[in-house]
Amino acid sequence: MRESFRAQMEEEFKQLDISLSEHQMEQFFQYYEMLVERNRVMNLTAITEEAEVITKHFVDSVSLVKVMPELRRMNGESGAEKPISLIDVGTGAGFPGIPLKIAFPECRVTLLDSLNKRVKFLQEVADTLGLSDVNAIHGRAEDFGQNENYREQFDCCVSRAVANLATLSEYCMPFVKTGGAFISYKSGEIEEEVKAAEHAVKLLNGKIKEVYPFSLPGTDMKRSFVVIGKEGKLHKKYPRKAGLPSKEPLK
Repeated sequence: MRESFRAQMEEEFKQLDISLSEHQMEQFFQYYEMLVERNRVMNLTAITEEAEVITKHFVDSVSLVKVMPELRRMNGESGAEKPISLIDVGTGAGFPGIPLKIAFPECRVTLLDSLNKRVKFLQEVADTLGLSDVNAIHGRAEDFGQNENYREQFDCCVSRAVANLATLSEYCMPFVKTGGAFISYKSGEIEEEVKAAEHAVKLLNGKIKEVYPFSLPGTDMKRSFVVIGKEGKLHKKYPRKAGLPSKEPLK
């Protein structure tokens, strides 16, 4: 492991009040090497420079702890009664799901993506890094959201996917248990987008609980978490059939 990698990881994770073990540090570095290597032959990420991957992928992903402090119990601080179940919708190259799994290994993580090549890569990463309780699945959110094995089965759904909040909510809320949350990773100014999504969120038995703005370490990049609580079971008509949530967002 390069010393530059270790030093930056230690410094930036310290800002999240997270101390990584040597094993976790090695897992992150191995993930970085696999990402860069595989990116040469398939499109996983436009960000490959070491320092940027650390900040914009690893630290950004794990910043979820800012709005989900119960994750800290997954890090050996007090021992949670039962592991948190989390699904990452539109995970792409594994963000935020795999960094969250490395940082909080007791989490049960499901990674959903519509491109099978990416799903195979993610399973290879999980196997190589020795990550247990990771399930990488290939398909569309609209289809899996109607599947009883996944529908309303998770404590938390997360997504860094690029889509408007109304569309993302229809993709993600079906996976969340009553009392759980969908947390969307957003960038830039999002006030208008959040306001425009309020009625869609209500239709999906959700409530916008918090919009948490922050900046990534050493950058002026504006990031936000939008935390949407699930207040009751979802009507069976949601999510609508594949393609509709993006073509005709709920209003």
